[in-house]
Amino acid sequence: MKLNRRELLLALSAITGAWALQRPVRAAAERPAPLRQGDRLVAVSPGTWADPDSLQGERGWSSLYKGWGLELIIPAVALEQWAYFSGTDKDRSAALRQAWTDPNARGVVCIAGGWGAARTLEAGFDVPAHPRWCVGFSDNSALLLAQLAAGSQGGIHGWKDDRVRQLLMGEPVAPLQGRPRRSGVAEGPLVVSNLTVATHLIGTPWMPNLDGALLVLEDTGEAPYRVDRMLTHWRTAGLLGNLAGVGIGRFGWRPDPGDVYPGDLSLDEVLMDRLGSLGVPVISDLPVGHGQPNKALPMGGRARLDGTNGQLTVL
Repeated sequence: MKLNRRELLLALSAITGAWALQRPVRAAAERPAPLRQGDRLVAVSPGTWADPDSLQGERGWSSLYKGWGLELIIPAVALEQWAYFSGTDKDRSAALRQAWTDPNARGVVCIAGGWGAARTLEAGFDVPAHPRWCVGFSDNSALLLAQLAAGSQGGIHGWKDDRVRQLLMGEPVAPLQGRPRRSGVAEGPLVVSNLTVATHLIGTPWMPNLDGALLVLEDTGEAPYRVDRMLTHWRTAGLLGNLAGVGIGRFGWRPDPGDVYPGDLSLDEVLMDRLGSLGVPVISDLPVGHGQPNKALPMGGRARLDGTNGQLTVL
């Protein structure tokens, strides 16, 4: 049968899309050993340049980790600036590789968000498969997801909350309370991410397998129709069909007249329409994501999601 150009492109797209979705994921390694007093971590800025003022003061990065009994090394390269990035893609990728493999450090801490972490992956940064602590969220979800896809444990979705310290030190953390939306109880590995960042990793080698996972999503500044568009992409790409459960974190948005139309669905209505119909337990209003509090969660860590009582418990 002879195919015209459009039919051929559609056929090739279907084949490559199916390959991407069925791509095997390397077996996950054990989590890195808990940190001890005096252990070192290295600061990195994979995306937008870091504000030097964020390093100082009582809640500055240096003081925060010092108060936890840890040493946060802040190399000069972490404070460089090129356009709105912390250096060129090549330089940021190289700095990330050096920090990740530093034999005198136990992991990395992302001290700025913005945009650009995914560009370091494109520029050649390959996450080593061995376990390594990596703390970050928002734009740095790209690194956390890539780490999980590489079979490496140790990612922590978080910022400056004390739960970051607890997870790094191997201490138990309290259950998170949310709003019960769809009853049932499920257990599985946690995959936590910013929705927009994760959406733009679909079809790349850096998107982990979500089968059996407890997916927790958050975002900020996205209108309901844009959240609808992204989640519809996830559904049609086949990524949500085998989840064990869904947690919905904070979705902050200030209505803009240009983004509001008569009859619009609210953010909550969109989220429940797209995620509440998957046949799995669902919790919303979890204290995770942009804003306060931003409670840390371990990437790949086993957890229990209780949609009946609205609790997410790290096991």
